[in-house]
This record gives sequence, structure tokens and C-alpha cells, in this order.
Amino acid sequence: MLHQPDEVLLGFARALRAAGVPVTLDRSRAWLEAASLVDLGDRQATYWAGRATLCSCPDDLARYDQVFDAWFLSREGLPRTQKPPTRVDVAQADLPDAEQEGGGLDDDPDTVAARASATEVLRHRDIAEVTGAQKATLAAMFGALHPTAPERRAHRRTAWRRGEIDAHRTLRTTLRRMGEPGTVEWRRRGTRPRRVVLLVDVSGSMSKYADALLRLSHRFVTATGGRGGVEVFTLGTRLTHVTRALRIRDPERALVAAGETVPDWAGGTRLGDNLKAFLDRWGQRGMARGAVVVVFSDGWERGDPTLLAGQMARLQRMAHRVVWVNPHRGKAGYEPVQSGVVAALPYVDEFLAGHSLATFADLVEVVARA
Repeated sequence: MLHQPDEVLLGFARALRAAGVPVTLDRSRAWLEAASLVDLGDRQATYWAGRATLCSCPDDLARYDQVFDAWFLSREGLPRTQKPPTRVDVAQADLPDAEQEGGGLDDDPDTVAARASATEVLRHRDIAEVTGAQKATLAAMFGALHPTAPERRAHRRTAWRRGEIDAHRTLRTTLRRMGEPGTVEWRRRGTRPRRVVLLVDVSGSMSKYADALLRLSHRFVTATGGRGGVEVFTLGTRLTHVTRALRIRDPERALVAAGETVPDWAGGTRLGDNLKAFLDRWGQRGMARGAVVVVFSDGWERGDPTLLAGQMARLQRMAHRVVWVNPHRGKAGYEPVQSGVVAALPYVDEFLAGHSLATFADLVEVVARA
């Protein structure tokens, strides 16, 4: 199917935004104007037109090159990376035989120690400060996160080694033995995975963390096998359901698909209105009832904080646990004085930091224990 040139160009801008480059509406317009002045058949001219209008700093150039090649060189017209993902390799060297002189394991420990230290430093670094090749390395490190859904008690009983006596099974066993006393059968209430709902703020103040938060959401969705145990929404000037896009197994293609779905990247924030829309359309129908709801936001609210407080109270009554993740929570000197945070905190069960891969690992544990 053929697409109009504007559709292809705007699709590239959305893909670039999903890849972590802060492409605003003004830059998208400038990109269209610049592309109209060059021959789109000239790949080099198109490349420089986009680079001059869509990139804002040197850190965006590597990601721009990757997305440009994937978008315009793909035969199927589907964004995909041409290079394999960056791997976090540990320096290796052949060890001498134990019988040889100097064959101990402590000959040169500095190589492995230095590499482990660099990885650990990146794991605790603020995502907003990660630049250049570190972004690709950090993206690969998300594979080390293994979210698990919390469990809840089911209504049905299942056979077990102990618990309460299962009279029906015990009676059937006795009848099979022609009335002779047999083994007493036991049962207990089974368990089922509890639903997890992720609400991700993608407004302008959260743009530096949006890519990482969607990668984390992708890990949550794929950990359940895409069976509906995890639902993901983005919050901005409107509410957007992005679960279907994040069910794609490949994280890069999933983020591109999510970027095409979300129409309000790096815009304003209307947390109260978005939360009301979620509760009215999905929450009361059962998605939020008994679920663990995680809100990723810095709390900058352009709307009425009173509305946000009222909707958070509704959410607390429906959900099993409400977790608020703020990327500034773990930074020195931070005080929860933003209007949105002040309105929401009375109705939050957990208030966590969310600025690094290490804090994401802590969140995974909190959700699993909920």
C-alpha cells in the first residue's frame, strides 16, 4: 500500500520520538517544510533536512541515524533496527592451566572489576543524564528485569496436601473402596495473578524519562505473555491505551508502535482529567478493581488539583494498591511540593523513586509483593 509523502515523514518523526529523541510539534512542522524544499528521492538531502530540524543536541545523532536507516531503508516500510542491540559484554581472557606457573585466578582482577563497576554505575545513574552510547547499553540492560504479577486468592478450591477437608473427594474415594475407610483428601483456595495497570505520564516535563518508562512497561507486558494481565495507558493532554502496541516482542518495534499510537508526546499534563477518563471508561468496568495501579508522573498538574484528589480517592477505593513513582523522588533535596503530588499523596500506598534502572528493580519487587 502506497502512502502519501507527509504520512511517511510524520511517521518517521513519531518513530524518532518513540526512540527517545524529543521531537516536538514545532520540529515536526519544520521537518515537513524542510523536506518540501529538497528532492525526497535524494537520500542524503532528506537525511540532512531531518537531522537539522529534528535533532536538538549531539546525543540525538546516534539514535537519529539508527531510526533513519530503519525507517527509510526497510523494504517492508516497517521501522526496525538494522544493527543488533548493544550487548553488555564482560571482558574475557583465556586462563592458564592450573599446573602452569602463575595460573591463579587473582593474577589480574582489575579487568573484570572495572567492567562490573561501570555497569553498576550505569544501573544507578539518572536516566535523564545518560548520553550517547550509554543509552543503547542501558536499553539492553532492561532485559535483566523480570517482573512477576502479584497473586490473589481465587474463589475455587484446589487439591492440596493440607488445608481443609475435601468432603466430596473423600467420599468418592471411600465409595471406590466399597465403603472401606480411605485417604482423607484436602483442599485449599487457589491463587490467580492480580491485574497490574501502568499509567505513564508522557508530558513535556517527563519527556526525558518517557522512553525508559515505556521500556519498563514493555517488560511488564511481555512478562505475562500478553494475556491481559498488564494494561498500559499514557497520560498527557489525553488518555491513550497502548497495551496492544507493547505486546510486540521486540522492544524497539514495540516502542515505535507505541509512539505512533500516542498523539500528545511532550505536551501538557492533565492528570485529573485523564484519571477520570480512565476510571469512567475502564476502571469501573473492572480493570482497576482489585488491581495494582502504578502511576508514573512528576506531579506537575495543569488542571485542577481538587479534581485529581477526588479521582485518586476513587482509584484508592477500587484498587488493591496504588503506587506513585516520581523520577525526582530519589534525588537529594527533593520535596513533594508539586500540586499534583500534594493532591495525590493522601491516597497513595507507596511513593517510590523512578529515575534509574536500580529504582525500577525496586518497583518490580514492590509490585510482586503487593
